[in-house]
Amino acid sequence: MVLDVQQITLAVIVGTLAAIVYSLRVLVLMERRVARIEMHIENVVGKVMREELKIERSLGKRR
Repeated sequence: MVLDVQQITLAVIVGTLAAIVYSLRVLVLMERRVARIEMHIENVVGKVMREELKIERSLGKRR
């Protein structure tokens, strides 16, 4: 099976497009992961802030 120049060029283009699509898929998955991590960080910061406010209120009552 001998490929001519057009078939080789087409194969290279299709392979490149497949690589681009795969890279975009990986990027989307990574972005979702980072978004989840950011959401967890926001939740932790919210909990810390609530605890800080409780501590400040309890210290304010003592004064």
